[in-house]
Amino acid sequence: MSVERWSPDKVLSLAPDQGAAKSGRGLITSAHWAGQGRFDDMLWGLCRGSGARPYQVCVDLTGPAYRCTCPSRKIPCKHALGLLLRWANGGVPDDDGPPDWAMEWQAERAGRAQRAEQRATRSPKAPGEGLADPEAAARRAQQRAGRVETGLVELDRWLADQIEQGLAATEQAGYRPFQTMAARLVDAQAPGVAGAVRRLGWVVGVGTNWADRLLSEFALLRLLIVAHGRLPELPPGLAATVRTRVGYPVATDDVLAEPEVRDRWEVLGRFDTADDRLTSRRTWLRGEQTGRFAVVLAFAPVGQTLPADLEPGTVVDAGLCFYPAAVPRRALVKARYGEPVPAYAAPTGAVPVRAAVAEHAQAVAAEPWRESTPMLLADVIPTDDGRLVDPAGDALALHPDDDRPWWLLAAAGARPVVVAGEYGHNGFRPLAAWPDGRHVPALPGEPRVAPGGPPELPPDLLSAALVGTARRPWSADRLDIGGGHRLSIAIPGNLHRAAGQLEVAQEGELGEQAPTELGGGAREEAVGHQGAGPGAGGQWVGSGGSARALLEAAAVALTYRRAGETPLAGRATIAPAPEEVRPIVPPAAAERLDILLTEGATGWGGPAQRAVLGQWLVEAAKRQLLVPPETLPTLLDLGRRDTAVRPALGAVAGRRGHWLAQRQNDWRYFRDVGGEAAAADPQDWQTGTPGERLAYLVALRAADPAKALDLLTEAFDGESPHDRVLLLGALETGIDRRDEALIEHALDDRRREIRQVAAELLRKLPGSALGDRMATRAAASVHFADGALTVTAPASIDAAMLRDDIDPSPPRGVGLGAWLLEEVVSATPLAFWTTLTGRDPAGVVALPVADGWQPVLLRGLARATAAQRDPVWAAVLLDHADSAPAETGGDGLGDRLTWPLLEVLPGGERGRRVAAALRRDTAAGIRLLHFCADDWSDELASAALRAMAVLAPDNAWQLSELCRLAMPAMPTSFVGRVEALVRSLDGLPEGRRSARYLAQLAAVLGFRHDMIEEFA
Repeated sequence: MSVERWSPDKVLSLAPDQGAAKSGRGLITSAHWAGQGRFDDMLWGLCRGSGARPYQVCVDLTGPAYRCTCPSRKIPCKHALGLLLRWANGGVPDDDGPPDWAMEWQAERAGRAQRAEQRATRSPKAPGEGLADPEAAARRAQQRAGRVETGLVELDRWLADQIEQGLAATEQAGYRPFQTMAARLVDAQAPGVAGAVRRLGWVVGVGTNWADRLLSEFALLRLLIVAHGRLPELPPGLAATVRTRVGYPVATDDVLAEPEVRDRWEVLGRFDTADDRLTSRRTWLRGEQTGRFAVVLAFAPVGQTLPADLEPGTVVDAGLCFYPAAVPRRALVKARYGEPVPAYAAPTGAVPVRAAVAEHAQAVAAEPWRESTPMLLADVIPTDDGRLVDPAGDALALHPDDDRPWWLLAAAGARPVVVAGEYGHNGFRPLAAWPDGRHVPALPGEPRVAPGGPPELPPDLLSAALVGTARRPWSADRLDIGGGHRLSIAIPGNLHRAAGQLEVAQEGELGEQAPTELGGGAREEAVGHQGAGPGAGGQWVGSGGSARALLEAAAVALTYRRAGETPLAGRATIAPAPEEVRPIVPPAAAERLDILLTEGATGWGGPAQRAVLGQWLVEAAKRQLLVPPETLPTLLDLGRRDTAVRPALGAVAGRRGHWLAQRQNDWRYFRDVGGEAAAADPQDWQTGTPGERLAYLVALRAADPAKALDLLTEAFDGESPHDRVLLLGALETGIDRRDEALIEHALDDRRREIRQVAAELLRKLPGSALGDRMATRAAASVHFADGALTVTAPASIDAAMLRDDIDPSPPRGVGLGAWLLEEVVSATPLAFWTTLTGRDPAGVVALPVADGWQPVLLRGLARATAAQRDPVWAAVLLDHADSAPAETGGDGLGDRLTWPLLEVLPGGERGRRVAAALRRDTAAGIRLLHFCADDWSDELASAALRAMAVLAPDNAWQLSELCRLAMPAMPTSFVGRVEALVRSLDGLPEGRRSARYLAQLAAVLGFRHDMIEEFA
């Protein structure tokens, strides 16, 4: 196979919207497909729809490109996404004989590709070649240039009006004037400037320092207007940049006619942005030999997908052609010389922070409108306050959207790492990192309403712009740009053209004058050569002269500041994460974890996916393996919401998981989660988190219970209440009579939660003093005589009962005496009853009880059995519940007490009982299956399969619940029998719905089988 299998995450990234992604995930199961296969680099499938004929679906993996006979206008449609997801999960077999319709489509694509290659490789066109009428084309170009100039003249007046009336008035007007101006610029065929003006409408009044950002963008627009008026005088590269910014189109053929730059291009990362009409993708590459950065842009309307042919973390041998610009970055892929291959090491050519910032400054000096610059930083250390610091102490602030990149902090562990990203005046946006040579893509940040950061423009400029130059005319020959630096502004005389013509500067470009670095406290001067100037009396002439002067001065100050930027110096790093002592899971298992952490990536999703994720964590913990560190933030968020995964998560998160959790308030819960006992360190007892101290104490209890008891006894009274609760629970491991003194001491604690833990431990300790006290209370309340039990319920509760954790508050509808009796019986040793009556457990349960007290005694006995984990009593009580089920009035055990009894039984016995319940009453058996989540025997699985066969023809709703419970628990060896049941449903009325549920079950069983194999 020439194309490596994609991950489900990559497939879902192609979805045009969330609706298509969700629908595609619903088509992952085999029940929806009448046939599918892979031939070479093409997938084909027949997807069952609402009509009689299935939809014909094809996917060319090299494009990718899609073809489907469904009427959807989305590209790719849900059927193509479903086929790709099936292939990503291993559900599409190889096929050497695809159908004719698939081969015809592949042949058509090959023919189009060949013709396109012929056009690309032929000699470049001469000027005018291929045009029906070159003179008419020249006239159209001249007409467009005239319309653009007219639009820019109008924009120039509009900008001057905004500054004259003041930005405070602009805020009151809102975004509508910006939309109106942008529409006029679209009519003037200047789409680049129109888009910039439209986006500015959402800056007004939003966030802190909005006026500073708005004035900065106004100044850059004024600078662009001036530069456009001088296009013939500008260097070719800068002129090309100006034309691009204005919105002049550049023909693809013209770019491909440029010299090809062939190299092995490392795909560093990509970044997607979207507005209400268009989605764009920037993919950054770097040549291994040339050291050049290149960005490949892709655009797609809303509802369509973006190309994914350049996958981050790969290397592609290709020839690129660059768009002309002052600093050429954007490129087109002209030719490929092989398939992409994975990159197994960090990219070469990474530089320190100071050198990268100097390159950025040069780029801004050459192109003042530049928004960002690519960087490949060497050995930077991420901190938890939003910085990247290199060994020299130079630092970059992260972009506000990415100022807490937990994925990067987790992946690097606060150790030096190579990081690629984009740097602009708002900060650095990481796109990927290479810890230990592994490519780790960035997780998307949280978009902010408006970027933060200090203002960039001098205060006097900003205050004049806010009030308006009509009220406060602005003129100055020097600008204080902050930091002890000032600019001298020398503006030529009146350079206005005749009335109605555009006012432009006549001397050299600003970028050549801007310094790249400022010395501390030095007095710097630069000369700006722009714009209209003062008349003989020193006043600006012409309408808006003072406003234009302010905008041009702002452009000088802004470019000077950005082009003179230096890194933050002397920044300290944080203590790195401790070294791990266990290995990370194999790569295949790590990829499986990524699938499970991607919502809906499996196609069955929901509770089943979470349950299988829990199984993955347990399997990794059994093998004493760690999760990839970059997945820790997602897993810690999951553990915050789902307490059931915390024990397994504590075993696979390693030391880095605990280190990371201390840096985020939402993960503070993880401080109390113990780790893997084998990894416990004696030093953890002195300096570790509560969870690490617990892990050490549990490990010590397993190896030397007496030493662990002495350690806890010595420290117990000095611990905080929170830690006393946590550490006291460690005594459950290997509990014996030596622990009783400390636990009895804990019963006298002022904190009720500590007394509760102590009472629970003592109830599990055979022969404890608490058990004796409870037996005494039970003997005072329950009497055996003449083959029957009589009851005298306690009338009140005393201090001694409260100390032994007897709850004084009965549930609603239960009398105090009945409740106190149940509480006493639930804490009484079970041996008391056999001694009292001289009968075995079955005989005790069968005894008659006077005055209707039997239900109370049975509930107390059931609770005592669950606490003391006695399987004999559990079996007897379950037999009694089966023979006398709970009545409507609640006079039996009921599910609330039956389920804990099932958990006491050995796995085989539990499965046998639930299997019998399924055969006897399917609905009751399904309820009991909730407590057989991890140990389905073959007998139980066979009973469940028979129940599925009974439910499938006419009860799809109940079948869906049974399949959901079977997904994480049924043995994977049953996948063939489930698939056979799916095939048997063809033609039945409820067959399609039932087959869908059963097909999902089969998919999960296959997924779990592969998951276990990947740990080997």
